[in-house]
Amino acid sequence: MTMRASLLACGAISLAAALLLQSGPAALAGDVEEAAAICSACHGENGVPVDKSIPVLWGQNEGYIYLQLRDFKLGNRKNVNMTEIAAGLDKPSMKQLAAYFSAKPWPNLGQPSAPHDLAVSAETTAGSAGCRGCHQENWEGDSVTPRVSGQGTQYLRETMVQFRSGERANNPWMAALLKTYTDGDIDAMARYLAGK
Repeated sequence: MTMRASLLACGAISLAAALLLQSGPAALAGDVEEAAAICSACHGENGVPVDKSIPVLWGQNEGYIYLQLRDFKLGNRKNVNMTEIAAGLDKPSMKQLAAYFSAKPWPNLGQPSAPHDLAVSAETTAGSAGCRGCHQENWEGDSVTPRVSGQGTQYLRETMVQFRSGERANNPWMAALLKTYTDGDIDAMARYLAGK
C-alpha cells in the first residue's frame, strides 16, 4: 500500500471512529476491543503501523498513551486524524485504551541496527543531552515517558524534527532540547533507536 493510500484509509477510519465514539463513552466502556480495532486500521492489527510515519502503540507505556490522547483532545498536540478521534473520548475511555495497548507485546519492525559510526554518534549525542535520564537505560521509557527503542525510524525522525521546529509543542522541554540537534544528530538518533 502506498503512503497516500494508507493515509487515505486512515482518514476514512478516523471518520468512522469519530462517528462511533460520538455515541458516547458508554460504547467504549462496553467493548474496548471494538474501539481498539478502529485504532488498528492505522496503528496495525499486529502492532505494526500501516505507514512508517505512524507510531507503534502496542507495548507503549500506559501513562504516555493516555497523555498523548489527552493532548490531542485538548489541542496541545496536532494531528487531523487523532484530533477527531480524541475529541470523542472522555478520560475513562482514554485510560481504558491506554491500558489496552500498553498490555500488548511490542512488535518487531525488523529494522536494522545502526552502523557503528552512527551508533557512536548517537551515543555521544544522547550522553551529552542526558536522554537516558528520562528514556531509561534500555530506551523503554517509564510511565509517562515513551519507549523509543524499536520505534519506527521515520516516525522518530519526523517527531524529533517537529519538536525542533516547534510544530510539536506538547513537551516544551523536548522542544528546547531538540533545537540543539543538527540534522545529522537527528538522523543518527532515529536510526540508532529504531534498531535497538
